Amino acid sequence: MNEYIAWFNQALTTSIQLYFQQECEYSSLEEVAPPSNRWLERVTGISDIAFGERIVTMLALMPHVCPQILDIFFVQNKNFDRQYTEFGGWKGLSHGGFLPTGETVAFILAGEDMEKRKEVIKLFQKDHWFYAKNVIRLEGAGEGEPFLSGQLRVSEEFLSCVLLDKDYKPDYNISFPAKRITTELDWEDMVLDYQVAAELEEINTWISSGEIIMEDWGLSRFLKVGYRSLFYGPPGTGKTLAATLLGKKNNMDVYRIDLSMIVSKYIGETEKNLARVFDLAENRNWILFFDEADALFGKRTSTNTSNDRHANQEVAYLLQRIEDFPGMVILATNLRSNIDEAFSRRFQSAVYFSMPTMDLRADLWRKMLPRMWLGEDADELIAMAAETELSGGSIANVVRRCALYIIKSREKVLNQRILKEALQKEKLKG
Repeated sequence: MNEYIAWFNQALTTSIQLYFQQECEYSSLEEVAPPSNRWLERVTGISDIAFGERIVTMLALMPHVCPQILDIFFVQNKNFDRQYTEFGGWKGLSHGGFLPTGETVAFILAGEDMEKRKEVIKLFQKDHWFYAKNVIRLEGAGEGEPFLSGQLRVSEEFLSCVLLDKDYKPDYNISFPAKRITTELDWEDMVLDYQVAAELEEINTWISSGEIIMEDWGLSRFLKVGYRSLFYGPPGTGKTLAATLLGKKNNMDVYRIDLSMIVSKYIGETEKNLARVFDLAENRNWILFFDEADALFGKRTSTNTSNDRHANQEVAYLLQRIEDFPGMVILATNLRSNIDEAFSRRFQSAVYFSMPTMDLRADLWRKMLPRMWLGEDADELIAMAAETELSGGSIANVVRRCALYIIKSREKVLNQRILKEALQKEKLKG
């Protein structure tokens, strides 16, 4: 990176000298040859990077890696006793250095050349890899203000690659209302009935072979991008675990968005919260898992009041983003009847997670109970436990309570008394 910083410093100095017609060893900016090493290609994943793209990338990185290089933009225009308008720039809340804007890019690459300025604007369109790979964007231009007055911002994902040499995994915060979920379990640990297992395998097939279906077979002309599935059924029946394991099996991060937590009473806020998630996920290999989906996807209300109309606008916005999302989206709800039928028709599959049968409950108990707890009466204990109708989540709660009882009583194995007491307390919860 040091070579690139030195190169950018030389390019910036050259740009200013040429613009103000000062003495300069170069006759054009492009003569300042970038380093021959392929550091920038490695961190961006782009094999063919143009000269101007290298300049923009390094300019965006400067406040984070070598902010003093940009101090040159603090020079005053003596004619007007203010900074040069053509330098652009914006002031941060705590950062004391110069922060670049699109105008800063235009100054370095285009100067007063209007045709080159048009080329600069193209660098920040959605079809450019800056946007598509979430490397750099222009943000924050006020309504009616020039496009290039937007702040030149490098993504946290790209910064993580440059500064930490690792992939960026965003976590829940006020501007990113989604939580990455993981599990220590594997696909084989799930206990499912035949129908659910078949439905999940169909989703697996789409994830692994969607490109063949859409591109190689040419069905992208007729089918919408992405895949949308509705998971429904009682609490604790494995909806979240299934989504998490779909991601684990296919090397995809799974981000859970709890719609009941982000639906805002303030007009426009829900759309903003959801937009951040979709914008960040659009070009990543993620599964978006919307929990408590009926919080926003419930029966549409009448439009008697402005609040009703706004609620329906929120639903329409989310539905449109889901339909346009090129990846995997899963919505989860406890009751399918809570989801408007008009929405249900837009999903490629609907998977019902029922309460496990006695045989499935026995399989769950066998998988969850540690072997060192079980003595010669293991089969009898498991059969007794399986008689009580519980979901997988509730069985996990009973196993946890048994562990506490065993520790407290200093028993070495699980016995019927401990198991019955734990089962009884779990049933009383319901």
